[in-house]
Amino acid sequence: MRVLIMTAGSRGDVAPYTGLGAGLVRGGHDVTLATHALFAPLTAGSGVRFHPTPVDPHALSHSDRGRGLHSSGTGLGKLWRAASMARSAAEEMTDALVEAARGADVVLAAGAVAPLGRAIAEGLRLPSLGLFLQPQHPTREFGAPMLGGRSLGTVGNHLAGQVVTAAIDRVHTEALRALRTRHGMRPRGPAALRRAHERAHWPVLHGFSAHVVPRPRDWRPGLDLAGYWWPYDTRRLSAELEEFLAAGPAPVFVGLGSATVPDPGRVSAEIVRALRQAGLRGVIQRGWANLTARTDDVITVGDVPHALLFPRVAAVVHHAGAGTTAAVLRAGVPTVPVPVQFDGGFWADRLVALGTAPCALPLRRLSAGALASALRRATRDPRHRERARALSRHLAEEDGVAPVLAALGRTAR
Repeated sequence: MRVLIMTAGSRGDVAPYTGLGAGLVRGGHDVTLATHALFAPLTAGSGVRFHPTPVDPHALSHSDRGRGLHSSGTGLGKLWRAASMARSAAEEMTDALVEAARGADVVLAAGAVAPLGRAIAEGLRLPSLGLFLQPQHPTREFGAPMLGGRSLGTVGNHLAGQVVTAAIDRVHTEALRALRTRHGMRPRGPAALRRAHERAHWPVLHGFSAHVVPRPRDWRPGLDLAGYWWPYDTRRLSAELEEFLAAGPAPVFVGLGSATVPDPGRVSAEIVRALRQAGLRGVIQRGWANLTARTDDVITVGDVPHALLFPRVAAVVHHAGAGTTAAVLRAGVPTVPVPVQFDGGFWADRLVALGTAPCALPLRRLSAGALASALRRATRDPRHRERARALSRHLAEEDGVAPVLAALGRTAR
């Protein structure tokens, strides 16, 4: 079967699908990943074909509009501003996604492009299903992840989930119009299309474990948890990093992934002071935040394979994106989440509730003293490492690819 996986966003929104795609290739499928051209190297050697789409998410995050998200407050205001920014990006990607789908037998759409993926598949009369990295459907059991996950009570939680759904629909309004004007399709509006698929129990598989987020009891049939999809990555650690790891006690990894910060110099300095106060060595990942520091006990690195590095560190400080959160849990190490925006607050709260993190430390409250205190708790209280290792063992027993293969088998029949 010719399978098209389409996604958009940062590296964490793309990398899990490289591992899933490689697993589907091993299962006998011809798989293509369609996403931003920036991420073409991620599929090299995996057997997954790559179809580039426009938009550079790194450049977008560092544009005036992207940096403006830091001054957009929290919650709804930030969500609506981000949705407005993403609206033009979705429209730019439409032609490339249609081109990729014309050669497919089935469309698998990530949450970020689900409305557009459903519409393209319907227009080409192809079956489709969703592959989500976050729980996007409204539920009464927890707050909307894209609004930070703070609980507003059962009624408020469900309402907040509906607000997020409406924002995602809004993102794709222009993209669906482009399907009509440029490709001769006749898609319904995004809200009508979503309601029709909800009534039909459009299948969605979620790439996280029930050990981390149990399936909400009020979700409709067809919304299932597959387990994590681990990125395909054959890189090695650099000789410089290997030398640093061998030169002393296990360091702390600090990285904010694809998150940006208003003042990288200040944040970098606070991190270094925190490491010194806690008596710990550090590996700082430059990332999209452009963090940097270099002392006898601190090294700055570029992009590194988390699966190789994280098991060798004393703790991980990270922005609590879905992908990095998964990597930390897989490694079985304590963590200090520093949520920056959107679903970071949700995943950070999950890590604290699971016992692998002593606390969450939002970026706006980051200081040397607060981070040093959190690191001392994470590295010196053995309960955090014990809980992290126990969860890691559970995740090692799961196979997130198998449910997707089964879903493709049902689609073929």
